[in-house]
Amino acid sequence: MRLAIGAVITVVALFFAGRRAVVLWRLARSGAPAPGRSGHLGAKLWAQATEVFGQRKLLKKPIPGLAHFVVFWGFIVLLATILEAFGALFTPTFAIPLIGHDSWLGFLEDLFSVAILVALVVFATIRIRQAPARRERASRFYGSHTGTAWLTLGLIASVIVTLLLYRAFQVTDGHFPYSDWAFASHGLAQALTGLPHGVRLALETTFLELNIAVILGFLVFVLNSKHMHIFTAPANVAFSRRPKALGALDKTPNLDPELLGEDDVFGAGQIEQLSWKQLLDLYACTECGRCQEQCPAWATGKPLSPKLFVMGLRDHLFASAPLLLGKGGPNGSGASANGASSSTAAGAGQGGSAPSTGALVPDVIAEDVLWSCTTCGACVEACPVDIEHVDAIVDLRRYEVLMESRFPSEAGSMLRNIENQGDPWGLGQSHRLDWTAGLDFSVPVVSGTIPDEVEYLFWVGCAGALDERARKVTQTIARLLHRAGVSFAVLGPAERCTGDPARRLGNEYLYQEQAKSNIETLTGAGVRKVIASCPHCFNSLANEYPALGGRFEVVHHSQLLARLVADRQLRPESAFDATVTYHDPCYLGRHNEVYDEPRSVLDAVPGLEQVEMRRCREKGFCCGAGGARMWMEERIGTRVNAERTNQALETGADVVSTACPYCMIMLDDALKSRQASGEVDETKRVLDVAQILETALSPAAAPPGGADD
Repeated sequence: MRLAIGAVITVVALFFAGRRAVVLWRLARSGAPAPGRSGHLGAKLWAQATEVFGQRKLLKKPIPGLAHFVVFWGFIVLLATILEAFGALFTPTFAIPLIGHDSWLGFLEDLFSVAILVALVVFATIRIRQAPARRERASRFYGSHTGTAWLTLGLIASVIVTLLLYRAFQVTDGHFPYSDWAFASHGLAQALTGLPHGVRLALETTFLELNIAVILGFLVFVLNSKHMHIFTAPANVAFSRRPKALGALDKTPNLDPELLGEDDVFGAGQIEQLSWKQLLDLYACTECGRCQEQCPAWATGKPLSPKLFVMGLRDHLFASAPLLLGKGGPNGSGASANGASSSTAAGAGQGGSAPSTGALVPDVIAEDVLWSCTTCGACVEACPVDIEHVDAIVDLRRYEVLMESRFPSEAGSMLRNIENQGDPWGLGQSHRLDWTAGLDFSVPVVSGTIPDEVEYLFWVGCAGALDERARKVTQTIARLLHRAGVSFAVLGPAERCTGDPARRLGNEYLYQEQAKSNIETLTGAGVRKVIASCPHCFNSLANEYPALGGRFEVVHHSQLLARLVADRQLRPESAFDATVTYHDPCYLGRHNEVYDEPRSVLDAVPGLEQVEMRRCREKGFCCGAGGARMWMEERIGTRVNAERTNQALETGADVVSTACPYCMIMLDDALKSRQASGEVDETKRVLDVAQILETALSPAAAPPGGADD
């Protein structure tokens, strides 16, 4: 009898689970191609080992991370109990082939059963203590499905409770095959031995079938909720192209006019124009909120939440399933893939409802959400399932810019300046060498081919050549290179903007025009090694230009200075008596994992004391300039640069150091604003690591100077 009941439960559950799995598969396949996702097997295996099985990112929060680790590994171990439960439908003493009934297995099964129950108590406590107020839960900006989360905890608890009860009744009836190493099952059995034998037999069967029913019901539930990440997250990590640093953007579309058709679309304006990997990202989201916690836009009162961005797209994908699958709904009734009416697409505060695969912006994602992103990558770094938020945001921006010509008005001047003058400020190429005027040595300018005796091409960058504060850093770097005996030359007027601001804004066409021009210049000059002082230039030259044929050995100035100090070509010997806190530029840190080299330069300076901000290294907080935000006004919430400066001042440091001209400009502006209001001591300054190093090379230590000294 129990075999028949178990068979019916299994068939029904597998039917609904399989049906749902087919819908999810077909929806993901409706996305655009995502080339380049199958290579780097070694890196992918390492990502699976560390991110999925090692739970590396989740363990960065020790208490919830450890609880999740226990539940994850608990269910892997308890797969054995699922096999045993189905086997028990046939015979009470079923044993897994090749494993049998060894005591160690019974112990592990009971150990993880109890550990999972403890972890569930931890999850429940965290959820109760951190529960938002009722009005916040009702707010469209909260977004997470809290009721579903409680149901999940209840279902997991039901799996464990029914498991332990049927095993305990097996003990009382003499059917349990494990020794008393299975401590929980034997212990619980002691409390049940007083029941009549017939009742115990009936309850053993009842709880066995309940255990199977709950497991299979949980399977169906998982595939119809956010907890589908149990199955989709490992796949998402496997197809992630960046197990480590963010590096380049995902796509470099071919914009050759001869290869373009009338119907070609750039970016993503409708849900089906996202790639299948980006749709898989939506499936993988756990709604944990770690991306939101790290997002500088959300932290400063902007409407962008990476979590709600993903949830809004996911809900719209499910609501659009009838059109994408072409069947009037996956169940033939016009219902969406998440069981809601196809007229509902919860934008989760991101712009309202979207009844079809209509415009993503502004129907699903509000314009202010899209343009608040600084592309800092904090969300990608924090995500435990490797969702690539930045690529999706840039894809939406590409569509808005290239297909709809919609973008913040102030960014238009920046784009025109890059196109017409070769730099975002529109100052023109004639000023590219103005920074050399204050040097007491000549800087070779490449004319034709770079001389054989010159090792490096110093890529100065637009800010380094044209901004007054950044010019002083450029001069410092040049003096340090000259003092260390490093041979270098510059392009001067032949250097143009790398196109980074245009690309992050979404103007892929302008970026590629700039990149191709620069690649032609560098290749024609025979350049092999490049020094870049701007992390945005560094990232473009090193990671993004190769897709267009530009392959160079690129080093950031902080990396080269660290090497020169280590090799004793530069010897900081004068004391720099100040406390310094280092700000990690996003495009140097998270995008390229350069964290230690700038700090090693500072460590080499005598008398200098380093203090870290609470948000540092991979958790660093953006200065607010990335994603072309440097050329867009902040009208919502607190300024990102002001918040970051406050974090720096909290350390009590005398000097805020960085290694990026954008960061220097943004932090210096915010610091001067605080000093002008009398809130901050006038002696506090913003300095590049190169400036601090040069001070320590001087015959006597100078007081900390400012970026504009």
